Order: sequence, then structure tokens, then C-alpha cells
Amino acid sequence: MLDQVRQFITENTLFNLETDLVLVAVSGGLDSVVLLDVLHRLGAKLAVAHCHFGLRGEEADADEQFVRKLAKQYEAPYHAEFFQTQAFAEREGISTQMAARLLRYRWFEQVRADNGYAVIATAHHRRDAAETMLLNLTHGTGLAGLHGIRARHGHVVRPLLACAKDDLYDYVVENRLIWREDASNDSPVYQRNRLRQQVLPVLREINPNLDNTLAATAERVGGAEEIVRRYVATVASQARRDEAEATYFDLFPLAQAAAPAVVLHELLRDFGFAWPVVKEIVAAFDAPAGKQFDSPTHRLVKDRGQLVVTPRRLAQYGTFQLAEGQEDLLAEGLRLRATYHAGEGYAIPRSRSTAALDVDKLKFPLTLRRWREGDWFMPLGMKGKKHLSDFLIDQKVPLNLKDEVRVLTSADGKICWVVGFRVDERFKVEDTTARVVTVQRL
Repeated sequence: MLDQVRQFITENTLFNLETDLVLVAVSGGLDSVVLLDVLHRLGAKLAVAHCHFGLRGEEADADEQFVRKLAKQYEAPYHAEFFQTQAFAEREGISTQMAARLLRYRWFEQVRADNGYAVIATAHHRRDAAETMLLNLTHGTGLAGLHGIRARHGHVVRPLLACAKDDLYDYVVENRLIWREDASNDSPVYQRNRLRQQVLPVLREINPNLDNTLAATAERVGGAEEIVRRYVATVASQARRDEAEATYFDLFPLAQAAAPAVVLHELLRDFGFAWPVVKEIVAAFDAPAGKQFDSPTHRLVKDRGQLVVTPRRLAQYGTFQLAEGQEDLLAEGLRLRATYHAGEGYAIPRSRSTAALDVDKLKFPLTLRRWREGDWFMPLGMKGKKHLSDFLIDQKVPLNLKDEVRVLTSADGKICWVVGFRVDERFKVEDTTARVVTVQRL
């Protein structure tokens, strides 16, 4: 099996066993224990990541302790995260399974990026791919769902996809490996378990070679998907624009495309929009601006002649303070940098991402927060005050981007900067300004 996995990694997953640092997702179950051992024997440089979802009490605690010891045994750095999965699922209105998936893959990527790991390895094998393909078909899917599980998607790799489940059982016996059984794997509550226990045995009676047959079908579907991908890429080059705050799609090229709903569904695949929702979006192409649609992870707003897609915030912004002399403020993904200058000869920057403020007009600490209904300020160049809601309308800020707008306020509550838009007239730098602070959005 080692040679089989080595060849599959070389041909399909595009990472280097000898040089790349690999973050291995280990639950403690048979599949992930095999993956860890195989990669270790192949000479990969490993780290271990374990998710505790807070759903199975003492059993989950024992899993975490088992994986912790396993990482020590393999002399691998260990990362663990303890999630409040049920609370997250209830807050976001999604299933616990979907919540667990969102939480773990976001955390895996965070750990990978923070520690310089090249890839994240998960233990999906050939039977998992077959089950995923059939589940997708049962729920309704596009071409992407019919090719099952990819050997590599972004930084996530699946080195065991060439292996049958029986190969994994043989491997643990031959190498005397120990693993932990998750009782939820047998629970009929989960759809995948019902498919595995009740449906697949019948299908394998009809076709004993079912897993290989589905793998071959997935390969052909993958070829057809490549044809579609190239057409979609052509439309995307005309319609799509990625900015720091959002992704924009021009409606005209989408409306002119062959099968607009199919094309848009492919374009929105990474944003999690389901096929029925995509059809509603297409039907709203001629609707007035402001109509919005949600996926589990993103929000799309029809705004004039374009569609605007932004991430859904999974937590409410708090308030964050910047003390006088403090240089950096990191607030839920937004980083501000403050730099102090003498006023004499100072040249005011013309970038919307930077605010130049008169230090002596400010009262510290400054506070960064979300804008609120009723907020007003005096936009630079104006003598009167303006409600922020009206200002954002004048700036033609799409509905979903309005939720992202933050303001920097003086300690007396006055808005000194609408971040990324306009400084307040009351705090502007003048010829008589003695000290200047520039606050830059990085």
C-alpha cells in the first residue's frame, strides 16, 4: 500500500513528500491513524491537527487524549481546537454536521497558514468518494458533485483516495496499529451512515465492483467538467471582479451566457450557493436593486447592474480601542496602523485607505466599531453634518457591504474617520496642525 500511496501522491496531489510540511487531520479513527502512519513511513514531515467538537462528552475527551499521545509517538507538532459546535450551528441556522465541517476546515487552514505547512492531509479513501458521489446525486448536484472527492482542492490533499477500505483494514492488522471507534459512525441519524448500512450493500449486490465503477464514472465526469470550466472561465473573465471587500459579477455577460443558471452556479460554487438559490438569483436579474440571497457562508446582493458577494460575518463586531502612541490594532480581520508625524511640512496622503488626523483635536483612546443607524459625521470638505446612512447611499455602497463599514471615533464619541471612505472635517489636518497621526487600513 505504501507504494500505491506514494505513486498517487506524486501523480495527483502535487506535494513533495521529501520537503513539504504536512498538517495531518487526525480524529483518532482507523482511517486517519492509517494516514498518519503511512505518511510517516513515506518520510513526510508531519504535524497533527485534532478537532474536538464538544458533541460526545467523555468519549470525545478520550479521542483528544489518544491523538495527543499519537502525535508525541510520531514526534509531530500537535494542534488541537475545542469547538462549541452546537451553539455555532444554532446561531448560524445550520446542521451540526455542516457546522463541524465549516469550523474544522477554517481552523485547518488557519493552522496551516500560521505555521507554514504546505498542505492539509485528510484520510478520505475510495469508498468515501463513492459515498459522497451518491449522496450528492441523492440531494441533487452539478458536475462538481458527480466527480466525488478531489485528490487535491486548494491546500487540502487526500493521499488515500486510491485505497479501498479493505486496504486500510489490512494495513492496521499488518502493522498492529491501534485506533478509536466513534460510535456515531454507526448511528442511523446521519445520512451517510444510512447510505453505508442500508443502500450500498444492495448496490454492491448488483455491482460488486461498485466503488471502481463510480471512480471511473467520476473520471469521465471530471473530463466533462473541464470543458465546462473553460467556458465558465471565459465568462468569468468578462463578468467577475475581485476586490478586497467583495466579489462583483457584471450582470450583462451572465445574462448573455449559454445556460446562465448553470454558469452562475459554477461561478458561485466556492461561495456555497445551492442550485435552487442560484435559479432565484437568475430570476432576479431584472428585479430592483437590493434583493439579497444567503448561503451558509456568504451573502449576495443584486445591486444595479451587478451582483455583490461578501462573506457572512459569523460573529458580531465588538469595539476595539487604539491608545495614543499605540501603533497597531487588529480587530476581527481588520488591521489598522497608526503613525505619528510632525505637522510642519506634512503631505496629506490621498488614499482612501489612510486617514490623516490632527492629534490635538482627538481625545484618546480612539474606538473602532461598526456604524449604527443614527450615526452622523461632517464629511471632509462639507460644513454641515450628514447621516452616515445617507452618506453610504451617496457612495453607492451595496447593502451587504454596508454591514462591513466601521468607524473610528474619538473618546468623546465623535466620528473622526469612516474607515476606507472619508475623514471628518472636525479632525482634518490644517496649516496650524502641530502633530499628525495617520491611520492606515492594511
